[in-house]
Amino acid sequence: MNSKEYDFDEIIERKGSASVKWDEADRIFHTEGLLPMWVADMDFRVPDEVTAALRNRVDHGIYGYSLRSESYLAAVQRWMSARHGWEIEREWICHSPGVVTALNLIVDGFTEPGDKVLIQPPVYPPFRKSARNQARDLVTNPLVYDQGKYTMDFADLERKMSDPSVKMMILCSPHNPVGRVWTKAELSQVSQLSLKHHVLVVCDEIHGDLVFSGKKQIPFAGLSEEAASHSIICTAPSKTFNIAGLQISNIIIPDPALRRIYLDQLQRFSLNEPNALGAVAAEAAYRGGGEWLDQCLDYIKRNADYVADFLRSRIPELTMVPLEGTYLGWIDCRKLGLDKIQLQNLMLKKAKIAFNQGYTFGDEGGGFVRVNLACPRSLIKQAMGRMLQAIQNL
Repeated sequence: MNSKEYDFDEIIERKGSASVKWDEADRIFHTEGLLPMWVADMDFRVPDEVTAALRNRVDHGIYGYSLRSESYLAAVQRWMSARHGWEIEREWICHSPGVVTALNLIVDGFTEPGDKVLIQPPVYPPFRKSARNQARDLVTNPLVYDQGKYTMDFADLERKMSDPSVKMMILCSPHNPVGRVWTKAELSQVSQLSLKHHVLVVCDEIHGDLVFSGKKQIPFAGLSEEAASHSIICTAPSKTFNIAGLQISNIIIPDPALRRIYLDQLQRFSLNEPNALGAVAAEAAYRGGGEWLDQCLDYIKRNADYVADFLRSRIPELTMVPLEGTYLGWIDCRKLGLDKIQLQNLMLKKAKIAFNQGYTFGDEGGGFVRVNLACPRSLIKQAMGRMLQAIQNL
């Protein structure tokens, strides 16, 4: 039986659909006529299975208080087993409306004023905000960028973790924005150091399903029983299947003592009930969305290859860091010799493209831009053309 071939080239009009990506870009970036290549949601239709399940649920006509059904939890278990080789127990799967919400709950529930939270910039800005929102101190272990690849500075990581005030590390795996998929050896070293220094690892694996051929996502808690005992794993179908607006994520906590603290946080803030439609969409995606995802990843990889080749041949001053995971390209623009505001103005005012500027991921991201590659190739080509013209006119 032949599987359906999805059309990722289809242009779907999103402007006017209350889309943050498309309807808020001009206001947020204070510029009109922008091509939105920023916030991490896809411009692709979801898998047919998700649409069908939502229609069926809508036809029911009642949308009362809901729970995560046994079939939902079983679907999450099967997905983690089949996709990542990670066997998880039903009771490990905790709810959150989203990973960012969970990060704030976790920092609040597992640290105290005066404690320090460690992050690895350039990194997703809500990591920094989740610590600052709770008035916690930040410690940074910057990634090392050398010869076109990012790695962790383990000597610096151990120095930082040896501070007894460092109670938590928020790890991004795969890493947003630099696109690294950490190896088992790298993650094991993080686990060993965190155990040695009694640091809780909160691992954001929201992009864990978005890994390209030749790379393998290793769930942090799947490394060993020891890793599982001192970690909280944040996952969601939102990036994988483009359902972020349905507010559903799965926070996986193997250790019962850690899980109890987290569940108390959910209860405290009245966040323990899922969105009825979100749960339906997520279950349908986990059950039937694998083929769609495989095709989607192939399409995104070809988008990434197009951008890398275009820059190499037409704008050699710019290079894209090799993409191992996520659908977020990280472009090094430092050879243009512009400061961060000049670079921002070049992209916004001249090229008319809404990228995420690298400095928003930390000072270490200065001179870079992050581009959303999960869109029809015609938009990628349009963005590259705009960028080329703007740079030629410098």
